[in-house]
Amino acid sequence: MEYDILKSILTVLLIGFMIGLQRSLTYILKNEEFFMGSRTFALIALAGYITGWLGSKIQGIELVITLSITAFIAMTYYFKVTKLGKLGFTTQTAAFITFLLGLMVWYGLERYAIFIAVLIIVLLEIKPKMQQIEKHISSKDINAVILLLVMTFVILPVLPNKMIGPYELFNPYKTWVMAIIISALSFVGYVAIKILGQRHGVLITGAAGGLISSTAVSITLSSIFPKKIELIKIYTAGIAISWTFMFIRVFIETLIIDVALAKIVAIPYLLTAAAGLGYVAYLYKSAPTTELTFHNPQLEKNPLQLSEAIKFGILFGIIYGAIAFVESRYGNIGVYIVSVISGITDVDAITLSLSEMAKEQRLSQLAALTGIVAASYTNTIVKLIITYWLGGRALGWSITKFTLLITLTLFGGIFLAKVLLLP
Repeated sequence: MEYDILKSILTVLLIGFMIGLQRSLTYILKNEEFFMGSRTFALIALAGYITGWLGSKIQGIELVITLSITAFIAMTYYFKVTKLGKLGFTTQTAAFITFLLGLMVWYGLERYAIFIAVLIIVLLEIKPKMQQIEKHISSKDINAVILLLVMTFVILPVLPNKMIGPYELFNPYKTWVMAIIISALSFVGYVAIKILGQRHGVLITGAAGGLISSTAVSITLSSIFPKKIELIKIYTAGIAISWTFMFIRVFIETLIIDVALAKIVAIPYLLTAAAGLGYVAYLYKSAPTTELTFHNPQLEKNPLQLSEAIKFGILFGIIYGAIAFVESRYGNIGVYIVSVISGITDVDAITLSLSEMAKEQRLSQLAALTGIVAASYTNTIVKLIITYWLGGRALGWSITKFTLLITLTLFGGIFLAKVLLLP
């Protein structure tokens, strides 16, 4: 027997066995009866492979065997309903796909078959999580997702992709793209909080909140800290992790717009994120055990709203136009000034604006990196002031130590980026 054929047969059996094992364990853990287990699935996958082989020898046999397998699977479903009184067609669907995977291996699509098999196992395994997600989905959330689809596939294609207006500083298409990106990123954090709940701990909520608004997290935790001053490490960790995820968010935004710039931004921002996560882990381990949670209505607000998208689009358009205007008259210094001013209230618009300009080669990568860092650091200092103002000196000093750490990694990362990647 040829080695390649033997390898293919073993691959087919393994694919079927693993999918069947997942199905078997699911029923066994629930103490439920089942018709098809790991061995049956392995044989079904092998049947698919043999079907392909026979098809190369006998014309029309593939259709006959496929219909026979379909009838067999339908029969198992009939007995499942009549004998066990259960509906659900997941196992039967998985079995039929397993048959097709065996057929794919015969036709030389082994890698694709393995990839699909892994996806199937993952989909089958995450059923409890999917059910949990479905419980938390409301009609408003569904409407929000529909709105995102409309924004992306209905509104976006009809917008002109050219500079218009005074001085030709406004591009409707690119502005709307930025609004979609921010809405989608914020929606990820919103969904995380929706599923996990703001009552599942300060670190989880802080991390998810960092994808929406690290400023909101800082304000909330700083406001309630005076009531629980003995838990200063937990409050510090919650604020710190929201800032950390803000840096991750900025990197993702850059990556979406300009991969070349993102490679440079990755050094200071991912280094800062790693340092932040390490510091948070240290605080959490050394902190007393507690069930501390916090609640912020702003983090529960669905970001996929047309009004929010329009507001961000206007903000992006203003900042993008301002950067283009001052850069043409005052050079990079003007860009840095706009970056600092923008960073007082928002980091997203300036990050996307500078990334887009770097992509268009209207701004050097070093100038874009410096501007993004200037905005991020300004925003960080503003949040530090908030912690002193609302949380008091003790919390402010605790956050100051974290600020010193990220200052070192952020600006040290810029130096490394200049040495390693910039000419």
